[in-house]
Parts: sequence; C-alpha cells; structure tokens
Amino acid sequence: MLAGPLPRGARCAPALAIQAGFSAASARLGHAGAVRVLVVEDEKRLAAGLRKGLEAEGFAVDVALDGTDGLWFAREQAYDAIVLDIMLPGVNGYRVCSTLREEGNWTPILMLTAKNGDWDEAEALDTGADDYLTKPFSFVVLVARLRALIRRGTPERPAVLSADDLRLDPATRRVWRGDSEIELTAREASVLEYLLARVGQVVSKREVLNHVWDYDFEGDPNIVEVYVRRLRNKLDRPFGRASLETVRGAGYRLSADGA
Repeated sequence: MLAGPLPRGARCAPALAIQAGFSAASARLGHAGAVRVLVVEDEKRLAAGLRKGLEAEGFAVDVALDGTDGLWFAREQAYDAIVLDIMLPGVNGYRVCSTLREEGNWTPILMLTAKNGDWDEAEALDTGADDYLTKPFSFVVLVARLRALIRRGTPERPAVLSADDLRLDPATRRVWRGDSEIELTAREASVLEYLLARVGQVVSKREVLNHVWDYDFEGDPNIVEVYVRRLRNKLDRPFGRASLETVRGAGYRLSADGA
C-alpha cells in the first residue's frame, strides 16, 4: 500500500484510461447534461457489472481498478457522484475519500465495503463519505442511493466553526486553540463539531449520542462523559481554560467566550 496519495500529474491520462477502462458511453455522454459517475472498485467482474448496469440506467460511467487511479480520475474529471470501495490496492477507500475532502472536492461519495460492522461504517462517514452500502447489496438500492445523493447536489465546503480562539475545520477535522493545533480522534472531533455548532446552548447527553453515534446505539450512554473529559484534557486544561461546562442534570455547554 502506498504511504500517501499519488501526487497530481504523476500518470498520463491515456495509459490510465486504458488500464481503468474508460467507457465508450462516458466519452459519448461526457457533456454538460450527462450524469457522470466514477466507480472505484478492484473486483473486475463487479466493476464491469456496475458499469454495465449504471450505463443501462442512463449514467455516464468511468471505472478505476485501484485507489491511485481513482484519485487521478476524481481530481481530473468532474463527477456527479463517486462509488468507492474501501478495500482497494494502491490507496484504500478511506484514504481516497479523506484526500479528496482535504483538497476541497465535495463530490458525493457512496462507499462500498465487504465488511459488516459499525466501526467500518462509522469510519466511512468520519472520513467524509455521504453514504455507504455493505456487500452484497441490491443494485436497485445502489441506484436509488446514487440518485438521492445526486439530487442533493455537491455541498459547499463547510465553514470553520469557532468559539473565541477555539476553531475546527469540519472538512479536514483540524482543530486549533489560538495558534496551537490540537490533534483529535475522529470521534472527538465529531463531538466537538456538534458542540461548536451549538455554542452557548445546553445539549443533553442523549442529543450527543443521537447525533454523533446514532439512534440505535445500545452501549453505555456514559461514553459521552468519557469523550467530554478527553476534550477538556486536550482543549481546556493545557490552556488554562474551562470552556466546556457540565450543566448538572441537563448536559453540556461550550461557552462562546472560551473562558
């Protein structure tokens, strides 16, 4: 596996197009009115089946057989949506997704995984995917999910959220207190993002669980307290602050002035 994403311009387009299987339909329909989809899938039979099925549904489809080629296509072409497998040679799907988001590419991404677990689904969403499907999946459902993503359109880059000198960029999950950058895990950043979006408001433990975890979460709800404590240890205590408050019997509040 590569240590990082392929630099821009590292491959020539004709060789990559032959390797990845540029579809004839894509060339014919590659105009402003076409609905263009990139499929990044290393299983050749599945990739060919997806291309054939999607073209039959009226999409213009390009196929990349590894993550490195998928990044090249996504950087060089404008797509309405990307179907992205997680387990890919070259660069895995998580890295492809996070790299595109860091570069400001907000094309809707539907992630595919052969794994069936909450952590894999959570990581897919945490890296910037818009939706996911677990293999084996229904092609009818995949098409419906794709159309739903395309109807929403490509979102604008999220604004930086802030409270006094505490800032978080939701796109890259980078966090700063003043001039100091602070490293957070994906889940810590998600909790902070939820609190920053509601600065000055009291949010309950259940609200945090429902938005950062999900409505079906069946674990210990005290997990929220664990993450709030971690955030205090990283964002407040080293800087002599007490901005993340516990409101007894109600929940948590992130103060606007960072005091």
